[in-house]
Amino acid sequence: MKAVQINDFGGPEAMKYQDVADPTPGESEAVVRIQAAGVNYTDVYSRAGINPGPPLPRTIGVEGAGVVAALGSGVSEVSVGDEVVYCSVNGSYAEQALVPAWRLIKRPAGLDAKAGAAGMLQGMTAHYLCNSTYAVQPGDRVIVHAGAGGMGLILTQMIKNMGGYVFTTVSTEEKAQMSREAGADHAIIYTQEDFAEVVKDATGGEGVQVVYDGVGKTTFNQSVSCLGRRGVMALYGAASGNVDPVDPRMFAAGSLYLTRPGLGDYTVDRAELEQRAGDVLGWVADGSLKLHIGHELPLSDAPEAHRLLESRATTGKLLLIP
Repeated sequence: MKAVQINDFGGPEAMKYQDVADPTPGESEAVVRIQAAGVNYTDVYSRAGINPGPPLPRTIGVEGAGVVAALGSGVSEVSVGDEVVYCSVNGSYAEQALVPAWRLIKRPAGLDAKAGAAGMLQGMTAHYLCNSTYAVQPGDRVIVHAGAGGMGLILTQMIKNMGGYVFTTVSTEEKAQMSREAGADHAIIYTQEDFAEVVKDATGGEGVQVVYDGVGKTTFNQSVSCLGRRGVMALYGAASGNVDPVDPRMFAAGSLYLTRPGLGDYTVDRAELEQRAGDVLGWVADGSLKLHIGHELPLSDAPEAHRLLESRATTGKLLLIP
């Protein structure tokens, strides 16, 4: 089969589209014939050697949707022929992937592979952020960075459905309009305005209850300055680079909280995974959560997909199609 692998860490050019051995399922494993693979910033970290992962050579990608093609022994969660989606398992940039069966979620009737791959990782991340990391209450004011990205668009919709007031940050008016269409109350074009000043003015200096920040280095300090008393800084990614070392005293004024959450700790067992995925995929299937797929590229164009993602030239979700 064909897969996108790295033999050494590096830039997008480190990824090679090449022949690899077909996978064989072991106990409690399934082989999934991939129909669509999601592209996420965690894939960039894996390619660059920032994230831990399997030894090299390594097949990139942690999110896919497809059809179960083969099963190992002891599998009860799925059957051959089931249409499934999964995330948080390495190796989705491929024609076939080997996946622990407990991580596979059957797609709701009518939900195609592209929607499944576009909604799984970002949808469940948004779900745990606004339901568990900081449970948004009606009237809460929040900041969502990268408001026109796949995560930002999904998270904004969820927060609005919970009754929150959403500030987003975006780089262009076009992205601001997309963010507003997803429900943002105030889209701030950070290339033209200081988002921290805008938020402080708009809240009368009171600040926000939570900042959901997947950008990291370039937004962190200003984000903390936007928090009101007992506010939560939820740093779930580092698209602009890792945050500089932090002095805990910066959180003393206002008794602020800092957390660095990850999806794995919010999908620790089958029951929690099914609950979060069931909510997200059900909302996508019934139309109450809308996905925006910005780009679809052939699997062989994975290096170009990463270039687009890292240049912030994308909106919504980016998919690779075998």
